Amino acid sequence: MPNPSKIHPNLAVQMQQQEMAARKAGAAAIPAMRVIIQYRPGLSIASLAQTIAGILATQYSFRLIPASAHSVTLDAINALSERDDVQMIWFDEPVHTLLDKSVPLIGTPQVWEAGVTGKNIKVGIVDTGIDPTHPDFVNRIVQMKDFTGEGPNDNNGHGTHVAGIVGGTGSASKGIYKGVAPDCMFYTAKVLRGNGSGSTSDVMAGIEWSVQQSVQVINMSLGSDGACDGTDALSVLCDSAMSKGVVMCIAAGNAGPSPSTVGSPGCAKTVITVGATNDNDQIAGFSSRGPTSDGRVKPDICFPGVGIVACRATGTSMGTPVDSFYTSASGTSMATPHAAGTCALLLQAKPGLSPQQIKDILMTTTKDLGLDPNTQGKGRAQVFAAYQKALGITPTPTPTPTPTPTPPGDGCFEAIKSLLGGK
Repeated sequence: MPNPSKIHPNLAVQMQQQEMAARKAGAAAIPAMRVIIQYRPGLSIASLAQTIAGILATQYSFRLIPASAHSVTLDAINALSERDDVQMIWFDEPVHTLLDKSVPLIGTPQVWEAGVTGKNIKVGIVDTGIDPTHPDFVNRIVQMKDFTGEGPNDNNGHGTHVAGIVGGTGSASKGIYKGVAPDCMFYTAKVLRGNGSGSTSDVMAGIEWSVQQSVQVINMSLGSDGACDGTDALSVLCDSAMSKGVVMCIAAGNAGPSPSTVGSPGCAKTVITVGATNDNDQIAGFSSRGPTSDGRVKPDICFPGVGIVACRATGTSMGTPVDSFYTSASGTSMATPHAAGTCALLLQAKPGLSPQQIKDILMTTTKDLGLDPNTQGKGRAQVFAAYQKALGITPTPTPTPTPTPTPPGDGCFEAIKSLLGGK
């Protein structure tokens, strides 16, 4: 008999929907489904395929966790669930970029004045790829890898924009639209297609590839819909990457303001889950809220994510284009690369910090916005205070600045100055 405890709830729902759709259509057979199978370490998936009919194409075999992605029949799913050497079967969920509309908001980090720019820190961008011809990335892209079949270049614009926030040099804007860590090095994994969508297994493969390149930080401005408890395949893999020494910065999602809207992998247990604020320290209405479906507080922290101007990929129109090199966009997709860039700064300032130490530093140096933890996490990040704490310096208390209106195009400059503790 099938063992329902080994069939993840998301997969069980999909199986039921497939069966109902097949009956309604009068179909003789139910189409194969894409799943991710977690099995006992040391087990050969080939041996499973020999003993269970219906295990079809293998997409990926993973190393961070003992699992592989396959197309399988529903009968095979039930048969797999009966085996002692199979631990869990997950649905290979669709994932997508996490965007919202925006107004101009861009800035320049105060912590650079201390000579900290993320120099030589390896940052993985797991997204829609990158535009390698953009002037802000000259001599900064070390490796590009495609997992979509479309080639590694960005034909959507999301990944290029995200990378620009992490560490664009601002060369095409005379330094105005500069990212948080302008001297970091990029490793880009294209896991989302030109339409901004992809599969969980492609994303997992992109993470594994990034870890194999020895990246120190991974930005994940993507996710799936619906609340989760952190036991899904992508969340488990992200937690595993954190345990291997890679700082995982994950977007909370854009399903707010309703509660329990943080999806996978933002619901992962150990990662840094990022919500979004505007330049007046207000939580963005779209920013997803906690708790997770198992009752944990998420997001962990907030960064600016409204009206962020950053790099535009050639031939794309993502967001609201400012000119041929830059576009403006909003979302937790935009907040998260601020976090990833900040992690790069901290790693340059204090080499050897563990992912958990970095998370603790960020979460204990925030500005409390006075909101529910499941709305703001610990509050809005203060990168200069985090930098000082990382060095063991006690910050000097400063009065909280009163936000003032800024002209279009200057908003992000003011937001990042505020983020970094500047006046």
